[in-house]
Amino acid sequence: MELGISGKRALVCASSKGLGLGCAEALAEAGVNLVMNARGAQALEDAAQAIRDQYGVDVVTVAADIATAEGQAKVLKAAEGVDILVNNAGGPPPGMWSDWDRDDFIAALDANMLAPIALMKALLPGMMERGWGRVVNITSVSVKAPIAVLGLSNSARAGLTGYVAGTARQVAGHGVTINNLQPGIHATDRAVALDTGVSAQQGISMEEAKAQRSATIPAGRYGTRGEFGATCAFLCSQHAGFIVGQNILLDGGATNTVM
Repeated sequence: MELGISGKRALVCASSKGLGLGCAEALAEAGVNLVMNARGAQALEDAAQAIRDQYGVDVVTVAADIATAEGQAKVLKAAEGVDILVNNAGGPPPGMWSDWDRDDFIAALDANMLAPIALMKALLPGMMERGWGRVVNITSVSVKAPIAVLGLSNSARAGLTGYVAGTARQVAGHGVTINNLQPGIHATDRAVALDTGVSAQQGISMEEAKAQRSATIPAGRYGTRGEFGATCAFLCSQHAGFIVGQNILLDGGATNTVM
């Protein structure tokens, strides 16, 4: 399908690997020029060069921590006038409710709620003025079905979801859509970290931990960054202008819900 966004510019955060990279790759395949951000400069540049070589689009890299005001300013300077924003950041560490204090929650909010809000506030006015824009926030399945050991993520991402619910409906009349993607387990570093924790806790191998988790997914496997990225690219396309303020699960059927 022709997505109709060739020549647009997109800022994709945390895009040197994982789901962010999947989104960057899919947008590049559609002809979108990119501003890619991540904290690790070398991994970011390696990913960007691979995209340049494969898809021939323009890619600007900004190595910065998007959770900080300094990082946001650096990224926004490079991303001025973008048509598409993909918000993404690594999830907070797992743990128990008794493990976390105020500083832990502030760090989670900075990365997974306040940073995406800051980028939206900065970039939405330009999109509205031009009469077209797309924002996709990568949140988590835990927003719909909270995961006990991911309480920091549950809290921060649920707050972002509430913010988007109202904001999306205020900007839709200007040709700008905001939607959230809620990933379940995908074959990324995050899954490796979670499986490592299960492996250590239960005294089983990584292969057994992965098989155990895969058995809880009706699709019988982890998702891939490619299929996640393709969904993101569709939401950013000319065909998705009537999808407003939605939370779309990509979890292989793991969340047993009708809504």
